[in-house]
Order: sequence, then structure tokens, then C-alpha cells
Amino acid sequence: MIESVRPNNNRRAGVDELVACLRASGETTRIRLLALLKEGELTVKDVTSILGQSQPRISRHLKLLSEAGIIQRYPEGAWVYYRLGDSGSAAVARTILSHADPDDPVLAADRERLEALRRAKAEEAAAYFASRADSWDQERNLHVPDAAVEAAMRKAVGSKPFDSFLDLGTGTGRLLDLFQDQYSRGIGIDASQSMLSVARANLAKAGVNNAQVRQGDIYALPIPPRSTDVAVIHQVLHYLEEPSRAITEAARTLRPGGRLLLVDFAPHDLEFLREKHAHRRLGFSHEQVARWLDDANLDLVKQQDLCPEEGKSEQLTVTLWLAQDRRIATDLPVADPTQELA
Repeated sequence: MIESVRPNNNRRAGVDELVACLRASGETTRIRLLALLKEGELTVKDVTSILGQSQPRISRHLKLLSEAGIIQRYPEGAWVYYRLGDSGSAAVARTILSHADPDDPVLAADRERLEALRRAKAEEAAAYFASRADSWDQERNLHVPDAAVEAAMRKAVGSKPFDSFLDLGTGTGRLLDLFQDQYSRGIGIDASQSMLSVARANLAKAGVNNAQVRQGDIYALPIPPRSTDVAVIHQVLHYLEEPSRAITEAARTLRPGGRLLLVDFAPHDLEFLREKHAHRRLGFSHEQVARWLDDANLDLVKQQDLCPEEGKSEQLTVTLWLAQDRRIATDLPVADPTQELA
């Protein structure tokens, strides 16, 4: 059990850090890089595509920013992701960026290319999901048995009934079936119409009549704030370009004291999953997810690793993270999760 894991994101910079930050960031391409990394984690390939500069040049700029402590690098197999760090230098960089004109033609063009890149990757992932909707549950069996994962999820959530359940990236609707005896109202969200068709058929076959599924964007959920008691993101984050953004959006839907359960792979090096199965991330570390949850104003209250069975070394470890909204439940009215946002 882990109580309130909160990384320190509020460091101030000393004189040496200030000088290093100003020296490192005081260049046009590096300001553009920092502005992009403020929007989320990116790879060298992403940045070269957006800025139209060579890989060696971009790598050199990133190296300088990294050495100054402004950005952090996270290797994942053959790829490396970069993000703004949590140091005092990074805080200075954020302050500098806060004074940038959002309508500056150079920065605005960079943002447009970033959004175009994200749309292209989202379309690629959607096409992958649509082509595999019928066999989706079988393709998830890369890890410890589903029965063990589902039992751990049930144990993490507990046996007490609750009102509203939100399954993000619902896929075949399996979790709506798994938890249907605990919630009063369930909603499954998925971007793929093909997946939703499978989910609706599965729910009807299982006789689950207290749940519905709808199409939606995991980054902009058609769910009002303060409307969900328990939200789950099960084996979805590794397909996303911006996992932290999805966590923050899920947190927005939680009622005070509401819970978010994340289930995904621990770090691994199976590159074929990226190449053939549209995985964007090769698992997530405890520290990385704890930081994202803290940024979303959630307290990490439990994490658990489900390791492969003996003799099954080819399987991946699955990690569960259970987090809770920091706000204290009150008698204030809360929203109905079945009502879409206006």
C-alpha cells in the first residue's frame, strides 16, 4: 500500500540553475522545442517532423536542454521520449513560455503541425482497432491470465456497491460486464465504432442492462465533471500519444473522493508491439504514473505488479494503480454521468 505519492513539482531555481536555464533556452529552435514539450511528451522523430530540421540538429538541441536540467528523457526500447522536467530550471522555462505570445506565427504553425501529427497517429490507431475488433480479447492475452488481472481489479475496487462506473477505451465491453453487479449506472467510451458494435452485442448477450456505450474521445470525454464514482482505464494508455492527458481528463469526471483504476504493462522491450500492434509506449514505471496522477490531483493509494507465471517468461508484467480524488465528498450536487456535456 502506498499513501499519497506526490512528486515535488514546485522547486525553485538557484543562481547556477537560472544561468544554465537562460543560456540553454536562449535560442529560437530551443524555445520552439520547449513550447512543443509543454504540450506533451515527444520523440526526436516527432520533433523533426514538426520543425522540419535534421535529426542530428534536433538531438543536439535536446541534449543541451537535457544537460541544463530543463527537460527529461525517458528511453523506451529503441525510442526516447522527452518532456519538460520537474527541476527549478524547468520551472524557469515554464515561466518564460508563459510570456510567449500564443499567436506568434512560428509557435502557432508549430502547434498546427503538432495537432496534425497527433490526428494522423490517432487515425492509424483507430484503423488498427477497427480491423481487430472481433479478436480484441484474444490479442490482450500477452500478459498474465485475464482471470488473474480481473480478480485483482475487483479486489482493488472492493466489494462495496457504487452508483456510477466509467470504462474508458471499453473495447469489447468486458469491464462493464465484470463490474455490472456493483454499479447502478455504467458507461463505456470508445473511439471505434467497430469496437462499440462488438461491445453492444456482448452486453446484450450477457444481459447487462444497466450500462450503455458511446463513441467519444478519451482526451475530451462526453461526460460531465463530478459524475463518476469509479473510472477505469484498462490496457489503453500504451496506445496513446499522451497518456497523462487521458489521466487528467478521467480525473475531471470523478466525484470528490472518486477513484481511478489504471491497468497497463510494466516497462518492457517488445518492439514488435510498437511495429505491428500500434503500441505507442512500451509500458509504464511506477514513478512515471505516480507523477501523472499527482499532476491530475489524485492520490496514489495502491499499486500492484502481476508478474508472469513460472515458466511463462514471454508474458508481460501487468501493473494496477488505484488512485483517489483528493477532494472531500460533500453534500453538493453532483452530475448525472448519463447526461452528455453541452
